[in-house]
Amino acid sequence: MLGLDANVLVRLLVEDDVAQTRRARNLVDAAVAQEEVVLVSLPVLLETEWVLRSRYEISPETILGLFRAALETRELAFEDEAAVEEALFNWQDGLSGFSDCLIVAHNRQLGCRSTATFDGRAARLPGASKA
Repeated sequence: MLGLDANVLVRLLVEDDVAQTRRARNLVDAAVAQEEVVLVSLPVLLETEWVLRSRYEISPETILGLFRAALETRELAFEDEAAVEEALFNWQDGLSGFSDCLIVAHNRQLGCRSTATFDGRAARLPGASKA
């Protein structure tokens, strides 16, 4: 299994550096050719969203589209894909930020009855409650 860091995932999504994008694509292609899983972990996804939003100033709608496209690729596997999909669904509705959506969705997948939070926006998410 090959795990990707956020900077490699960003190259694959944004393609802003030709040389690094080619290296990232070659890494993924080589792993797939060896029938190796290419994993995007939850921390990498969180960091990638933060980088795209804060450093690249990409809108949440565009990030949502990039993440959905990445989920549909056969080359990448996502840790807790069900939680990622749920988080993207809740995030598109603007109920809270992506990280809160992912935390609540992941906790729900782990069997939590609720995720307690002091964040009023996050508390509105399905599966969250005000602490």
